[in-house]
Amino acid sequence: KVIWTVLVTILGYASSLPVGDESICTAEELAKYRIIFIGKWSQTAFPKQYPLYRPPAQWSSLLGVTHSSDYSMWKKNEYASNGVRDFAEKGEAWVLMKEIEEAGEKIQSVHGIFSAPAITSGTGQTSTELEVHPRHPLVSFVVRIVPSPDWFVGIDSLNLCEGDRWMDEVSVDLYPYDAGTDSGFTFSSPNFATIPQETVQEITCSSPSHPANSFYYPKLKILPPIAQVTMVKLKKSQLGLSAPFINLPAKSNEIIDSVS
Repeated sequence: KVIWTVLVTILGYASSLPVGDESICTAEELAKYRIIFIGKWSQTAFPKQYPLYRPPAQWSSLLGVTHSSDYSMWKKNEYASNGVRDFAEKGEAWVLMKEIEEAGEKIQSVHGIFSAPAITSGTGQTSTELEVHPRHPLVSFVVRIVPSPDWFVGIDSLNLCEGDRWMDEVSVDLYPYDAGTDSGFTFSSPNFATIPQETVQEITCSSPSHPANSFYYPKLKILPPIAQVTMVKLKKSQLGLSAPFINLPAKSNEIIDSVS
């Protein structure tokens, strides 16, 4: 009976372990990527209350980090940190940078920080380079929607490693998120703190379900992407070279304006 009990206990424990090592990166070396952020926030795609002045539609600088699964910059359905709040509401990066640095010092969960310049219109592109490590294969970033109460786009913990190899290229459509720290409904709403704070939520064509919401398009099934990000693995011969302009095909009802 004792032996049988031990066997059942061991088997029960084994069944609770993850199957396979797909989540473990076994690539042998570092990899560098060019990350290209493309704004698709046009008046044609998002005509409702489209900001034309004071300020016109634009994007903040991009702030990102390469990290392990022990760190999280932001997550849907969880509370935004003070740093993410400041960035989403005001575009201020100081507190978020401190949070990233502290996480790296305490639990060695951060490999590097990267940033890309702001875009001064709703459509356009910006880019920079980032470096990932086998123990830090995840990428997260945020870009503030300007103007907005506390709205942003970004990626949470995208894994660029597949087993023993780095992905050559990956593109992700981006949709707006509400940081849950300001209760404004429109792009130009005055500052009105959300008390108590709410969790980060995706903004859709029907949520928040209020006619005043700048993204409220009840006739649509889904919002078109407001932005897109592409990450391209650099070959050793490409390191240090400027990024080429990427003209990606339009999808849904959004347009891509030409950028010189």
